[in-house]
Amino acid sequence: MGAKESGPAATSALRRFEGGDRLHPELRQVLEAAAGFPPIHSLPVETSRTGLAARYGGLPKVAVASVEDRTIMTAGRSVPGRLYRPACPAARPLVVFLHGGGFVLGGLESHDALCRQLCNRLAYPVLSVDYALAPEHKFPAAVDDCAAAIGWAIDNAHALGGDRVVLAGDSAGANLALVSALLLKAKGLSVSALALAYPVTDAPDPTRRSYVERGEGYGLTAQSMRWFFELYLNDPAEATDPRVSPLRSELGGLAPTYVLTAEFDPLRDEGFELADKLARSGVDVTHVHQRDANHGFLAWAGTNSPSALAIDMVCEWLSQKIP
Repeated sequence: MGAKESGPAATSALRRFEGGDRLHPELRQVLEAAAGFPPIHSLPVETSRTGLAARYGGLPKVAVASVEDRTIMTAGRSVPGRLYRPACPAARPLVVFLHGGGFVLGGLESHDALCRQLCNRLAYPVLSVDYALAPEHKFPAAVDDCAAAIGWAIDNAHALGGDRVVLAGDSAGANLALVSALLLKAKGLSVSALALAYPVTDAPDPTRRSYVERGEGYGLTAQSMRWFFELYLNDPAEATDPRVSPLRSELGGLAPTYVLTAEFDPLRDEGFELADKLARSGVDVTHVHQRDANHGFLAWAGTNSPSALAIDMVCEWLSQKIP
């Protein structure tokens, strides 16, 4: 069990520190295996997408009761999705999962292994959303897709095998989960919990300590983050929009939230800032900091000890918050 640290309830989130103080050897091996690949920001978008799909395609996939590709009908368009059902037929919370990839990369296949792990470990149905990607569909297309898809999931939860809705996402997907929860809250809709892994909460800031310390050499780079935002936004001025940078939003009234951060990640500090702002806003927040992990490590589910531990912890938290 990792060390716990908690500050005053009004100013600081309950924190747990897990893992050693060096990058885990299994994750170091993942980085070394990718060392020969060009940086994603140096490649055409389609080449980066194809390369990402190839890297994740060989991950081990645990069995679930069923996997079904679905079409999520929203007001403006149809959004592809994939529904994973557990063996347990009883009504359980439905997890709506939003994948990472900088708003530019990723999809149903890149996070298939992780969604299977969540479905299997929780015994909850999981709906993965294949939202529109930039640069073909710039901001706010992904936000609109995700908010509409989550609203659809709330309306159709029972038909999908769920009795409540939980939002989960990693990186850019965590950003979209948080932003969607805020938009839905403004409309009087709510979800039961949020689970946010190494979230994008603000525009790239080269002065943040984590950008300086962890902006190169650990997978996601500071330069790649700038590239993602250049492709995602129509204009740099949009970076201050709370739908892009939810750290700038009023966060009060959100459901219980789990924030996972990784030490070897340029997004580390904005994750800490989010957890503390949630706490100051009166949100029930738990923050787990994985000291031996880098950005994106959950996507390698089933191949390394840190991801197994992180999945176990978030699943345990969800089971406690939503019995």
